[in-house]
Amino acid sequence: MFKRPHFSLITLVSLLSLAACGGTSTSSDNTTNPLDTTTSFVVNPIEWKACDGSTSTEVECGNIEVPFDYADPEQGSFVLYVKKHNASKPANRIGSMMVNPGGPGFGGSSLADDAQYYFSQDLIDNFDIIAWDPRGTGESTPAIDCVDTYDEYFGLDSPPETPDEKQALIDASQAFNDKCAENSGTILPYISTKASAQDINSLRLALGEEKVTFFGFSYGSELGTTWATMFPETVRAIVVDGAVDPNASSTEEGMNQAKGFEGQLATFLKQCSEKTTCEFHNGGKAEAAFDKLVLDLDAKPLEVSKDRTPVTQGVLFTAVAQAMYSDYYWPQLSEALSAAQNGDGKGILQLYDDYYQRKEDGTYGNELEAFLAISCLDDPGATSTKDVDSHIEEFIAAAPRLGGNFAYGYSCALWPVKQAAKVTITGKGAGPIVVVGTTGDPATPLDSTRKMALGLEQGILIVVDANQHTGYGANNCVVKAVDDYLIKLTVPANETTCKG
Repeated sequence: MFKRPHFSLITLVSLLSLAACGGTSTSSDNTTNPLDTTTSFVVNPIEWKACDGSTSTEVECGNIEVPFDYADPEQGSFVLYVKKHNASKPANRIGSMMVNPGGPGFGGSSLADDAQYYFSQDLIDNFDIIAWDPRGTGESTPAIDCVDTYDEYFGLDSPPETPDEKQALIDASQAFNDKCAENSGTILPYISTKASAQDINSLRLALGEEKVTFFGFSYGSELGTTWATMFPETVRAIVVDGAVDPNASSTEEGMNQAKGFEGQLATFLKQCSEKTTCEFHNGGKAEAAFDKLVLDLDAKPLEVSKDRTPVTQGVLFTAVAQAMYSDYYWPQLSEALSAAQNGDGKGILQLYDDYYQRKEDGTYGNELEAFLAISCLDDPGATSTKDVDSHIEEFIAAAPRLGGNFAYGYSCALWPVKQAAKVTITGKGAGPIVVVGTTGDPATPLDSTRKMALGLEQGILIVVDANQHTGYGANNCVVKAVDDYLIKLTVPANETTCKG
């Protein structure tokens, strides 16, 4: 049984100085196929070749050029980096399955290299797995590039208790946005989910296939269902795992996520209090010990090294968010919390670094920058710092421990590019869309995922009993149900529940 890794940053309301940008607002802009009717842009076939530094014939690399703006192709173009994991059993090949890991902001091309960690062998045998870095991300060019270091923007104390602390968050958000505009301003208006959904259709045309299959995780659910709504006649089958509520505003979705992370944190602390083997057991009072640690770090942050952010209250909350994506990380969190009680913040700082994808050499990819740029373009939510502040009490009421930290996000409210047109997600005419939700998913809570299934013309929900973000791979039940649909087009019963 394979075990799919879990990403961070996936449709999470980014913490500290970022705004709640994870949701989907509705719009009457329900575009049909613009490639066939409203643009002169020509899609060329992909020329597959061996990937740089590789002699493998299993995975091949290629590129596809797509316009900044499909309605005005002369504005400029992106070159998308694409990888193909060839079907392991060519005689059984059904066609291409496009895959997206979430984000937004993650380059997805690595899913072709690591297909065995994400997908069952049956899927690998039967499909060419097409993985690409969406516009603005990864190795696609040009890509979002805002800043080189993160601590000065995201290591700040949050939630703020004084006007000066709040102004520091606002100033850091504005400084980050200014850097994004300075370094990537040309492409900031052109990296919306709608535009990336049009790219999926361009990829289909470049592959020369009438219909394709799609499997998307987390934010990939929004991307995939947008594509299915815009180009329903090109859909063979589609599965989305860990889906957002398609009708929620970013503020509403942020509040849903605050509740989700709060619920998982409560479960973690309760289990830790009940188990003497938990490093943060604290004599059965883990909840009280956590609340005290939050106050202690707010009063006196822990310094790990002179060239890094101290472990502030805000850094702690980011570390907790990273660990809540799966109970796999809970032992690591309990050890880090116990160490922090004793004056050692290294474990908390490591989880914070993991959240922001910090590499061993101290550098970062562009995942966070792209996440923010795409999210704020799709739905900035609040349009002013005053608007952000007006929702703070609601967040705290919804999530007493974490809500304040989720609420104080100013970057999208100050974003330099106006909101892009969006698509009302319906999936009309695309046929059955299988939606997977997990009972203990903090980032895309089951209630939000269920709303995605209900909002689709033919949404079919599979519920997975597990404490993790996204459910495929959690047990054999969900793998079989998903695989049978993707391979045989056998539609599972709605509200199928998978335990184990």
